[in-house]
Amino acid sequence: QMQLVESGGDFVQAGGSLRLSCRAFGDISSLPMAWYRQAPGTQRELVATITSTSSAYYADFVKGRFTISRDNYSRMVYLQMNSLKPEDTGVYYCAADRDHYGLLFGRGTQVTVSS
Repeated sequence: QMQLVESGGDFVQAGGSLRLSCRAFGDISSLPMAWYRQAPGTQRELVATITSTSSAYYADFVKGRFTISRDNYSRMVYLQMNSLKPEDTGVYYCAADRDHYGLLFGRGTQVTVSS
């Protein structure tokens, strides 16, 4: 059973940067991967996705500020977040798209951006 473990969340001031990491316990080389986030009282929303060949997609609200990347050999997925805003606050989740088995999420890592 694959597991995903996120890390790198922290408390940061607006304008700052963070790098989130997702370690996969299982082979992710053929899987599209993604980062989602959830702020208090809101639904989980897609932040960015990356295909197995590293083509990336970004939600409009992070374009130009966030970068998703992956290292299939190390079974890692990253989210570099720059120019952070208070509205970026939330729990960030790594996800693996296992096709008909559905999305697998990690437990998340908290990002708090102060104004």
